[in-house]
Amino acid sequence: MTSIDSVTLEVADTDAARSFYTAAFDLDSHLNLQPSDAPTSGFRGFTLSLTVSQPSTVDSLVGTALEAGATALKPPTKSLWGYGGVVRSPDGTIWNIATSSKKETGPATRAFDSFVLLLGVSDVAASKRFYQERGLTVSKSFGRTYAEFDTGSSPVKLAVYRRRALAKSAGVPEDGSGSHRLVISGDLGPCVDPDGFAWETPSN
Repeated sequence: MTSIDSVTLEVADTDAARSFYTAAFDLDSHLNLQPSDAPTSGFRGFTLSLTVSQPSTVDSLVGTALEAGATALKPPTKSLWGYGGVVRSPDGTIWNIATSSKKETGPATRAFDSFVLLLGVSDVAASKRFYQERGLTVSKSFGRTYAEFDTGSSPVKLAVYRRRALAKSAGVPEDGSGSHRLVISGDLGPCVDPDGFAWETPSN
């Protein structure tokens, strides 16, 4: 089964980004940083999500992200599917912090249950074919709009969503150009998918 070890964000200042992610999310695994000045503008075509157990944990993580310098794109609110909010980190990465629960189950924590990479793609069917041909199994699919892949016990989960819909969900315009500033580390690499997302083989 294809595994995803981590994602690498290409940032202008690795020290500043590392300080942000430690303060905002206590995130010291699954996420790597490397310096880059590759030109990029607007929506970079992906979001990262932390799925948590209850609304108070969403509030806690969104609150510390804002205190550390993030920009609010969507304040935490209830919805049909649960409770969540969206922020943009100082390096430009969009983060969705969410829970499917609308009720508290205990004291707020800083823990997250899953780390999800959601790629915005131009053609979900084409992306599904690309990844299926390289060994990934689709675990959930909604026509030409959305698909999740089975990555087993991988620390990073993967899904694809129509780019326009993903931008709308994140609260940003769809337009964007230049580098994604993202590299995915997993068994699939090295390769580049139809939307230009790069994969690499995990290093020892």
